[in-house]
Amino acid sequence: MTSIMHEKRVFSSRLLSCLIAISMFFLILSCSLLFRIGDNSLVPRSIYNLIVVDHGSIEPKLNPCKGLCSESKKFNPFASCDPDQSVLKVFMYDLPPEFHFGLLGWTRNPNQIWPNVGNFSEIPKYPGGLNLQHSVEYWLTLDLLSSLIPNVPSSCTAALVRNSSQADIVFVPFFSSLSYNRHSKVEGSEEKSTNDILQEKLVKYLKGRNEWKRFGGKDHVIMAHHPNSMLIARWKLGSAMFVLADFGRYSDKIANIDKDVIAPYRHVVRTVDANNSPPFEERPTLVYFQGAIYRKDGGVIRQELYYLLKDEKDVHFTFGSAGGGGIRKASTGMAGSKFCLNIAGDTPSSNRLFDAIVSHCVPVIISDEIELPYEDLLDYSKFSIFVPASKACKNGYLMKLLRGVKREKWTEMWENLKQIAPHFEYQFPSRPGDAVDMIWKMVSRKISPLHYKAHRKNRYSMSQQFLNSR
Repeated sequence: MTSIMHEKRVFSSRLLSCLIAISMFFLILSCSLLFRIGDNSLVPRSIYNLIVVDHGSIEPKLNPCKGLCSESKKFNPFASCDPDQSVLKVFMYDLPPEFHFGLLGWTRNPNQIWPNVGNFSEIPKYPGGLNLQHSVEYWLTLDLLSSLIPNVPSSCTAALVRNSSQADIVFVPFFSSLSYNRHSKVEGSEEKSTNDILQEKLVKYLKGRNEWKRFGGKDHVIMAHHPNSMLIARWKLGSAMFVLADFGRYSDKIANIDKDVIAPYRHVVRTVDANNSPPFEERPTLVYFQGAIYRKDGGVIRQELYYLLKDEKDVHFTFGSAGGGGIRKASTGMAGSKFCLNIAGDTPSSNRLFDAIVSHCVPVIISDEIELPYEDLLDYSKFSIFVPASKACKNGYLMKLLRGVKREKWTEMWENLKQIAPHFEYQFPSRPGDAVDMIWKMVSRKISPLHYKAHRKNRYSMSQQFLNSR
């Protein structure tokens, strides 16, 4: 009997110890979660307000955004934009339609400058095909116009104000990429193209504005996403913040990473649904590239890689274009491939990278001079592979590298691609965390130092005014 009682006491003691240990574990876990999630103290408040944390993101070791990319504020699709609650207050010039929607053939009423974006059927369509890849100008302008209209859903990151003195930035609504694509040729007996004439008019207009003179244009945002757009005006308006695809055709004095914004191309292939994205086993092609092979300047590497890879097993490396069903073929090919090559062409960047991202095909970036969108937030190494051009051209190097990527590592990068792909979607109306939203936040981060310097400069201006008034 004594032995039985002793065994019961030992059992009870052990059970109590286990319960205490389990309770302590959950107490420590709860405190940790409260610290990390409830307080957000690991993220500076200024950054948190701009980018805000997504509590539903995947494990930190897999998170390419470090918890900073997604929008956590509750999205109300029927709320009007309040400039005081937006990240950016924007003043937009009422330029004549010949600078923006008029380039789309928009038919308007007399004295009407902007289309009614509250009625989606009245919004002019942007041309399809490869024109779309440089359409950032269209999406940003639509987003600003919608901020004035109640019940039009919007991320409301940027909101229009009517008084330029209340604005953080001044937006220049010139569809420069469309102007280049559609109107850069001299027509008939004309001495200059429409594109050149518009640029000259724009320079004259801006230089005469008090808003430009205030900071010498440094708080102005000008879109020049096509590498050949703004060829005339860029030299005269270089103090402004440019929204660009890359710096491949710019002097460092005109465009650089300190003042300008790199925006993603608008992808042209269809977006693969994250819930139906083919996994490793269902992507039979190891390496995919389809596009122009013979390029000049930095793009010579495409030709070298073509001769190295064209006969390799499980490699699709062929010439392709947007015509003849090329975009449809690329959509199918990328979605069925494990790795998609993004090789420098005439410029360091191309829309092929963003086609790969929305296809959840792990990008292999071979472009030493490339600049990438959102790289202050996104760690591209979590979902892309970077290969120096000098190594990629060594016989056997690239194939050995890619064949050495194990299924588990590829799957990790694939999961990250599915997470970050929405940040590269242009759409109207905009949504929190999409390309439009992310670009406005990049602009905000670039413009902050300018206002900081201006405020420091104004420290003693009020005192001087008091003295002058006596």
